[in-house]
Amino acid sequence: MNQDKINAFIKHVKEASTNPDFIHHEWFVEWHLEIVERIAFELLDYYPAADKQLVQLLVWLHDYGKILDFDNQYTKTLSAGKEKLLELGFDEVIAQKAVDYIETLDRKMELELRDAPIEVQIVSSADGCSHMVGPFFNLWWYENSTKPYEELMQDNLVKLAKDWDRKIVLPEARKAFEWRHKALLEKSGVMPESFINE
Repeated sequence: MNQDKINAFIKHVKEASTNPDFIHHEWFVEWHLEIVERIAFELLDYYPAADKQLVQLLVWLHDYGKILDFDNQYTKTLSAGKEKLLELGFDEVIAQKAVDYIETLDRKMELELRDAPIEVQIVSSADGCSHMVGPFFNLWWYENSTKPYEELMQDNLVKLAKDWDRKIVLPEARKAFEWRHKALLEKSGVMPESFINE
């Protein structure tokens, strides 16, 4: 795989993410995609047989459809994602493999991602973990400020459960992010039996 082509795709995603029609345009690259990439690269230290360039490509591809067409994000990632990769000169086999892996990642609620290729497990785990870093959960409140706070707390609980139960599959990621998971549960209203004597 050619790093220059990956860099060209990353540049394109960064530019596309600044479109004001994209609801997350103010923060998405800095507070999501770059964090997913950092976590994925750290997880690669535990899985040296994984294809680092493919992991990097998947990081920047996994939400591509969301940027272009939020309401049809999953199908858009597959169709427009492959089209863009081919346009940038990626080989047909690599482009198809990338969108196939993203399709697997997107089917997290019906597939057991622990059985997926390691690159999918790395990106899925990094994606789920990234939501627990920085302002991600707070930004849901910012973007949906007209909702009652109880509903916003419930929304965050649903998101957190999906990430923890279905997306974060690698043991190294689960161990490292366990304390963040617990803190976010509390922020979303799930209180421990005791705050002092746990």
